[in-house]
Amino acid sequence: MASDSRKIIIIAAPSGSGKTSITRFLLQKYPALSLSISAATRKPRGEEKDGVHYHFISEEDFKHKIEENAFVEWEMVYEGSYYGTLKAELERIWNLGKTPILDIDVKGAIHLQDQFPNRCLSIFIEPPSVAELKKRLESRGTETPESLANRVNKASYELSFKNHFHKNILNDDLERACSETEQVIKEFLGW
Repeated sequence: MASDSRKIIIIAAPSGSGKTSITRFLLQKYPALSLSISAATRKPRGEEKDGVHYHFISEEDFKHKIEENAFVEWEMVYEGSYYGTLKAELERIWNLGKTPILDIDVKGAIHLQDQFPNRCLSIFIEPPSVAELKKRLESRGTETPESLANRVNKASYELSFKNHFHKNILNDDLERACSETEQVIKEFLGW
């Protein structure tokens, strides 16, 4: 595959905005897309499996990979919790002849699009409001009052970066947001 056809699709949003639901929709519909599996220092939750949902690695290993320049982007998303995209993961997907789709943190997304300005499409999924986002996060039943407050505060901050993305899509209706995201990606990939 020629290097100029090695495109990247980035979907970023505050936690609870629906980016994972939209990403799943796209992956089910388009086999030419492949999820880039992020590396994370946190422990698996529920049914999560290493190498499927994340590459779960220790903080020490993560920091070693930073020193080795093994990431295209990485962030300490929450205190002591590192997330990043391994260069090897993008290469793996490109070598399959597919386009990687990244479901990543807002700051990591901006950093990545700066590295691949002509080969990436960045999409920001916007919640209808911070209050609605808080309701969505509460309905998951996975947050402590402290973690919920942290996520809501972080979401408010991340919303301030929405104009750094190529496209903003409001997710006040999941079906419509999926359709709009699909259309933007089809245009980008020339489908």
